[in-house]
Amino acid sequence: MTDKRLVLTTCGSLQEARSIAHTLVERQLAACVNIAPQIESVYRWQGEIETATEWLLVIKTTLDAFDRVRDALRELHSYELPECIEIAIEDGSAAYLDWIGESVR
Repeated sequence: MTDKRLVLTTCGSLQEARSIAHTLVERQLAACVNIAPQIESVYRWQGEIETATEWLLVIKTTLDAFDRVRDALRELHSYELPECIEIAIEDGSAAYLDWIGESVR
């Protein structure tokens, strides 16, 4: 187990996804953010089944920075309830994991 984390969120537009990704990296809350284009999400919201085209963000960060990433997503996101799911990185390339740690403050 490492202290490195993946954080997942979705955005309703490419522009918002890029804005959030750039801000997280600029603030050194993330080493890297991948933007996966145009996924289709089906979900229940306020009692209704909804379908939306979204952009998935895969945020590479650390356990120490996770609370600040979550706060930044609340601040930057247009959704009333933005997705914020943390996944522990069990193992990986030592050099890559070190780079994440060096890139996040």
